[in-house]
Amino acid sequence: MTEQRRILVVEDDATIARAVRDRLAAEGFDVRVAADGHAALAEYGRAEPELVILDRLLPGLDGLEVCRRMQAARPVPVLMLTALGEETDVLVGLGVGADDYLAKPFSMRELVARIHALLRRVERAGQLVTADDAVVRVGEVEIDTAARRVFVGGAEAQLTRTEFDLLRRLAERPGQVFERERLLSDVWGFSEAAATRTVDSHVRALRRKLGPDVVRTVHGVGYALVRR
Repeated sequence: MTEQRRILVVEDDATIARAVRDRLAAEGFDVRVAADGHAALAEYGRAEPELVILDRLLPGLDGLEVCRRMQAARPVPVLMLTALGEETDVLVGLGVGADDYLAKPFSMRELVARIHALLRRVERAGQLVTADDAVVRVGEVEIDTAARRVFVGGAEAQLTRTEFDLLRRLAERPGQVFERERLLSDVWGFSEAAATRTVDSHVRALRRKLGPDVVRTVHGVGYALVRR
């Protein structure tokens, strides 16, 4: 029998937590639940989940600090839930190690799709690299696709899994414009048209970490890695 994949749900709204737990359990996951930041860190240490669903706003220790501490202890894929709807809060969440975010209210179908897509990306990242992997340079940015490391002016930039996967996809064809929908499908593994803002948020996060001129916007179409 295949071992169940373990997910930790951190949500202080009991109704939402129960609904998410029941749906993920029905999908075959081993689900653990915590209602606040301190309980989440304790359960994280005990259960060692493969993925964390983390509410942005929590009593006591907020979701950003919880995410930061989790990633410092043992890196894990984090899907952050937010009801704030503010771009700044989304970018801060990505900056402390969240791999993706989902705005409330959300559908359970979309939540499950995001979870499966994120777990697939982690599996791909852990696979052996091939001889085709190379170092791509864009100005002062150096992308080591084999080692999954990025340097800006010689200093290493700390990218999340999703940020790196997005950058690597763009780096496969420098100068080529990728439509948002194609990036969503290639990197996130799903193609919900309403979710293209996820791509936009991650591009903005990349620009904050790598510089504003690394990724070019083609308005109404998508993005391209600047060829230099």
